[in-house]
Amino acid sequence: MTFEDLLQHWAMWYTLIVIAVTVVLYALDRFSIETVSGAVLVALIVPFALFPLTDDLTGAVVLDATVLLTGFASPALFAILGLLIVGQGMYQSGALEWPTQILVAAYEKFRFAAVIVIFAFIMVVSAFLNNTPVVVMFVPIIAAIAAQGGITSSRLMMPLSFLSILGGMCTTIGSSTNLLAVEAFELAGGERIDFFALMPLGLVMVATGALYLVIGGRFLLPSRQGPNDLVEKDGRQFVAQIEIGRGNPLIGVAPKLGRFEELPDITVRMIQRRDEVILPPFDDVKLRLGDKLIVAGTRDALTSLLKKRPEILNSFMSETETMEGASGELTMVEAVVAPGSRIIGRSINQIRFRFQTNCVIVGLQRKSRMIRTEIASIRLEAGDVLLILGDRSDVRALRGDRDIIMLEQSMQEIQDPAHARYAALIFLGVVATASTGILPIAVSAVAGAMLMVATGCLNVRQASRAVDRRVYLLVGVALGLGLALDKTGGAAFLASFITPLAETGGPITLMAVLFAITATLTNLLSNNATAVLLTPIGVSAAQAAGIEPIVLVMTIIYAANCSFATPVAYQTNLLVMGPGHYKFADFIKVGVPLTVLLWIVFLLVAPVYFRSQGLL
Repeated sequence: MTFEDLLQHWAMWYTLIVIAVTVVLYALDRFSIETVSGAVLVALIVPFALFPLTDDLTGAVVLDATVLLTGFASPALFAILGLLIVGQGMYQSGALEWPTQILVAAYEKFRFAAVIVIFAFIMVVSAFLNNTPVVVMFVPIIAAIAAQGGITSSRLMMPLSFLSILGGMCTTIGSSTNLLAVEAFELAGGERIDFFALMPLGLVMVATGALYLVIGGRFLLPSRQGPNDLVEKDGRQFVAQIEIGRGNPLIGVAPKLGRFEELPDITVRMIQRRDEVILPPFDDVKLRLGDKLIVAGTRDALTSLLKKRPEILNSFMSETETMEGASGELTMVEAVVAPGSRIIGRSINQIRFRFQTNCVIVGLQRKSRMIRTEIASIRLEAGDVLLILGDRSDVRALRGDRDIIMLEQSMQEIQDPAHARYAALIFLGVVATASTGILPIAVSAVAGAMLMVATGCLNVRQASRAVDRRVYLLVGVALGLGLALDKTGGAAFLASFITPLAETGGPITLMAVLFAITATLTNLLSNNATAVLLTPIGVSAAQAAGIEPIVLVMTIIYAANCSFATPVAYQTNLLVMGPGHYKFADFIKVGVPLTVLLWIVFLLVAPVYFRSQGLL
């Protein structure tokens, strides 16, 4: 190639060099994603701002800085960000807690069958929701199941991540990879891919992956016990007081066999009825308005009660004030009464804790002592553990209180049950409008994100925290690189090396090579960037080979989702690495055979499916 040819096609060669350097920098992981993305963006837009690429016939500008920056205003990018916020709303509001509680209860009865149902539920949810919040929600649940079943969490955590990824292959919103590939296909001149177009082959991939994990997992998954597997579940009992006010659903409730079914996992130690003290057993006792219940339960049991019974939660917080600058997030935290504290020997009423801190003490734990008295009259001792409830901003202000030692690792938000219902309805609305085509996916996702904030399922801080700047920069830059690759002719140039495979081995060989290249890159590079960069190449290769471009685009989508061979290939792999006590080699050992198996099954099934659809 002469110097004149190089000069004439400088834009293509420059774009290819930038892409090659980008792939290397992302793969090396020596610099942060933000730094690499920013540097690549500058390197990409500056030359085309100075020397825009024009059409040889019309002279119209084909590629300049403005065109390259359109990736940051891409509908696919806004759809991803919107779905991230919707997913965070589902997680933050506790909308998935009710079905997961049912599944955990089912495990206690049916064991193996319940595990199958739980993982099936994870795959179904992952098809319509971003995988990351789904895995975040289920990590503690799977850990609890592992503890109950007496098995190591390393046998279940990797399947949790892998099955959520597999479930994401079934719809266009199942993962950000799918959305970006669809967007890149449209930018390359392709038609809109239907919401459920990925479902038929996706179900085959899901079934293959699930069967592999059930059979092969027994031999390949490590059985590694970590320090957390040896820790028994916290069984400390906190004493709390529940006052029955007007409208409380506990009015008129009677015990059965000495226990109140409306207070699960909680023991009623005493009922204070005006001047009368009623002790167990509570035969023929019905709860009345004004009764004070002295109860004992673990922190988990008390937290669950507050979530399920908003009337009880409201009664605790009724005398607190909404201060200026309040976050609106109810938070529970444990605090220990410090030795030498000024509150030792004084009752909770005397220290006026509610008025001093705008927080309430909902429970107290004292070792080796059974307490049967109103919690407000208990005289505090050094070492008492207080269970404190208040607005997040008020709870954090307790850090400066020298009378108590706040255990910050115990801090936990209390979701409003009403928010869970709103979040579930919003999520169903997003899926319904996007799947039926009433609204574009980007519009549905952005509207859902706005409603999550408007209904209080998330506050602005939580919503902004759900928007990962790394995702925003990575996706925006990847879309810009994909546009440059297409407009400069780089995609057609690279496709020219792959296209001859269709002539010698047919379209199936072309699909096999493209799947292998994509699956390899997605485990070394970001799956989002892989899908965006290879989609234009796939479209060009398909056009040159005389087959429908959607065949190779779908091949790229499925392959880009095969993020199983390394822990850095996908966020969910990193999320389960700690709880599962995995090593880097564990993902190679389990993930590489799975990727190869999916590659083989795809090549066996996909041609038959595409022919039945008239695409091959």
